[in-house]
Amino acid sequence: MPDRGGGPTGPRIRVGRPSRRVRTLLMTLGVLAVLGMAFTMFAGFWTDWLWYRSVNYSSVFTTTLWTKIGLFFVFGLLMALAVGFNIWLAHRMRPPLSAMSVEQQSLDRYRMGIAPYKTWLLLGITALVGLIAGASAAGQWRTWLMWVNGVPFHQKDPQFHLDVSFFAFDLPWYRFLLGFGFAATILSLIAAALTHYLYGGLRVTSPGARATAAATGHLSVLLGIFVTLKAVAYWLDRYGLAVKSSDFKATDNWTGLRYVDANAYLPAKTILFCIAVICALLFFATLWRRTWQLPVIGFGLMVLSAILIGGLYPAIVQKFQVQPNEQAKEAPYVEKNLKATREAYGIDGAQVKEYSGTSTTKDKTTLRDDVDATASIRVLDPNIVSPTYQQLQQMRKYYAFPTNLDVDRYNVNGSDQDTVIGLRELNLAGVDKQNWINNHFRYTHGYGVVAAKGTTADAEGRPLFTESNLPSVGDLGTYQQRVYYGEKTTTYSIVGGPQKEIDYSDDAGEKTTSYKGGSGVNLSNPVNRAAYAVAFGEPQILYSGAIGEGSRILYNRTPKERVEAVAPWLTIDGDAYPAVVDGKIQWIVDAYTTTNGYPYASRTTLGDTTADSLTATNDNRAVVAQQNQVNYIRNSVKATVDAYTGQVKLYQWDTEDPVLKTWMKAFPGTVKSKSSISDALMAHLRYPQDLFKVQRELLTRYHVKDATTFLSGSEVWQVPDDPSNKSGDAVPPYYLSMKMPDQKAQAFSLTTTFTPNGRDNLSAFMAVDSEAGTPDYGKIRVLKLPTSTTVDGPKQVQSQFNSEQDIAESIRLLKGGDSDIEYGNLLTVPLDGGLLYVEPVYVRGGGLKYPLLKKVLVTYGGNTAFEDTLDEALNKVFGAESTTPPPTDEGGGITPPPTSSNPTVREALADAQKAFTAGQEALKKPDWDAYAKAQKDLEAALKRAEEAQATADKGAKASSSPSPRASASPSGGSGGGSAGTAGGSASPSPSPSSG
Repeated sequence: MPDRGGGPTGPRIRVGRPSRRVRTLLMTLGVLAVLGMAFTMFAGFWTDWLWYRSVNYSSVFTTTLWTKIGLFFVFGLLMALAVGFNIWLAHRMRPPLSAMSVEQQSLDRYRMGIAPYKTWLLLGITALVGLIAGASAAGQWRTWLMWVNGVPFHQKDPQFHLDVSFFAFDLPWYRFLLGFGFAATILSLIAAALTHYLYGGLRVTSPGARATAAATGHLSVLLGIFVTLKAVAYWLDRYGLAVKSSDFKATDNWTGLRYVDANAYLPAKTILFCIAVICALLFFATLWRRTWQLPVIGFGLMVLSAILIGGLYPAIVQKFQVQPNEQAKEAPYVEKNLKATREAYGIDGAQVKEYSGTSTTKDKTTLRDDVDATASIRVLDPNIVSPTYQQLQQMRKYYAFPTNLDVDRYNVNGSDQDTVIGLRELNLAGVDKQNWINNHFRYTHGYGVVAAKGTTADAEGRPLFTESNLPSVGDLGTYQQRVYYGEKTTTYSIVGGPQKEIDYSDDAGEKTTSYKGGSGVNLSNPVNRAAYAVAFGEPQILYSGAIGEGSRILYNRTPKERVEAVAPWLTIDGDAYPAVVDGKIQWIVDAYTTTNGYPYASRTTLGDTTADSLTATNDNRAVVAQQNQVNYIRNSVKATVDAYTGQVKLYQWDTEDPVLKTWMKAFPGTVKSKSSISDALMAHLRYPQDLFKVQRELLTRYHVKDATTFLSGSEVWQVPDDPSNKSGDAVPPYYLSMKMPDQKAQAFSLTTTFTPNGRDNLSAFMAVDSEAGTPDYGKIRVLKLPTSTTVDGPKQVQSQFNSEQDIAESIRLLKGGDSDIEYGNLLTVPLDGGLLYVEPVYVRGGGLKYPLLKKVLVTYGGNTAFEDTLDEALNKVFGAESTTPPPTDEGGGITPPPTSSNPTVREALADAQKAFTAGQEALKKPDWDAYAKAQKDLEAALKRAEEAQATADKGAKASSSPSPRASASPSGGSGGGSAGTAGGSASPSPSPSSG
């Protein structure tokens, strides 16, 4: 070929080269830039490794890392080899001489231009496609681990009679391999075709044959591989029908085969598979025939068959066979879907019973005592009273409580008590002087638990605290009160070094501490400091004098993100809650295993299904989902996070769940056995809210078991909107200690209501037993109201409350001035065939910045009451007073023990009562100095009484009866004495004996 690079020469222009100093400088800057990028990448990797090692879950990090690396290199290399080999082969098969045509002459310049760089260009292209393919494959690490570690479900699908594990674990991996094969084939085909065209193997405008024999054979083989993969796709599509979603009977995510799938699509896929195999063989035969005539005809027939057999024929079957007699045709498949869906979501054991909705007892006065036996009605709404906790128990501006508190139960004096609990967490926004040292070294943790009875309030409407003050004292005994890990702790802290931390403040001033929990990553190593300085974008970490020997950095501090990090294969419940267990504050986190491949089970979108009026205003309550759309879910893991040490423990809760068993094989040693759960922890485990919300959404349609009723749509329910606000979002489920009609005693339960689709009257009431460790745990009970009568639903009850003249006038008076009304949770309790509704009403106004419980609304059997207390409202509704004796300490004062013969004891107890009363008066103002003095006086008086009684007991030879005990333990937390509780609480009852 002529040299087209020459031309007339002229005078040369000498371009000055940079000086040696400039070249050295540029080279140095380039090296530094490369080193900087490399260290930035290293810092991210290294800090992750250090964190996982600090929480003793390094195996999770290494297993995940090596899996990603393995997938990256294997599939990246396969893609690079496939594309590179076909480019090389096409180049090797190039014709020795180019046709003399304008087209080929124009390509000469490109061939000559790339000739010196062919090797590098080939390496560059293969490296690029390899990197992209490897990165895509690395993202499939979950799919790989589930496939290689999958265990059988020991359940078969009703259509193909394969174990469910094939659809859950195998089919997703096969589909990934198929997709990878398609990508590799298409890229190879494109690369080979371009190479053949560039070197003359393919011609568009040149005279003669359009392709050489070598190019024809090469491209035919690639097309044959493509069609072969299409045949495999048709075969896998047959099984995919069992997990295919479609719109059916107002159900957006119906999953599984219907009549048209089983009788049209399934045989069509089989026929298309056979056609594709024949077509692929025709393409391979081109190696010998050297013509595309037959394979092109075969490919055209395959496309036409796909349109006619795969598209038109099913449409005809649907139109002329199914629609004229849909109920009869679809019924067998609907039954399969009903069964699979109920099994996949754990609602197959839901007990649905008819419930009249109206009381059969004529004399309602006889039901008054039944109310107390049926439910411990909680009037303290955890979603309302957080500002009250904040005002009465914040103590310092740098503490705060969550927006929504939690409901738990604690055993007090031998009986369980529904308790509204919250932690006094760190709130950096309340730190007066914001700087790096204060935000990350001095203010590092919250302090103490604050808890109150859920069933009552004091005379002023404030919570009756059972654990309060700073440090906290009350019923919970002695425990580690420092909260280094919590829902509001979202920034990092550096602890344990030369810089002391503020522990808490009392009348004697600020107390300091130094973290001894042992968690976090050691910053004594300069490499670690440099890595965190880069990872966090905080250069001060590298050189600050506040960091020294023993300094440790704490991060990833919210319970949900810690559990999600150590178990990235779990879906995390939106509501982590604290509990005092064995002298420690433990965050309890419910976690789920899910899959999207359970055959015939309809899918649900977790983000939508778990949304309600609380998640709409609080992002912290949103579910943390690994995959948002699922059709199988189990609460298979209970996790705990220590609020002081940050230690994460995962416990196997569902011992039969095959998905969890699969992950336990993939990550051995990360999940402890169920038997490892202590009795103290078991007492605080409960049925999770997000699972309950998913199940109640499914039960709106899947409470029926026969296909005819399902297809008619006559029994479709809906979750009502929250009547206590105007958000338009679903009502949240409520925890409540109550008993259903078939239960003999109260059980801690999670409850909700249903209304008919598009209407406001009540259609059903649902409760699940939430008492962990009991035989009935997780049992779902549904009371179905008759369709022939109308029973008021939550919205109608709320409207009834607001429309009654006397109640409306009372509410108007409560709203006088600048006061606001806040409605609490509208609780529903089945009672004697009817339904009792109770709703607390809070007032926030005047000089108060927090809501106080001022009224309680109650309705039953058409009678409505709006009174100051729950007892008064119940008495009015039922026309009788309860004969059940009230708790001795709910009056907001010291519970007097039996009269002591010791005058010193009597005098000390009188002083204690005076101090308690003074404390309550100081709290109303509020006057914190006077309150603190009253608490000291109270503690001193109780101590005198105890010492005096102990002295008297020493002189006694015997006692015929045991000493009276306190109704609540006076032991406090670390640093706390036996001072009474704050905020109108019932103080621990003084006992004549120390016990």
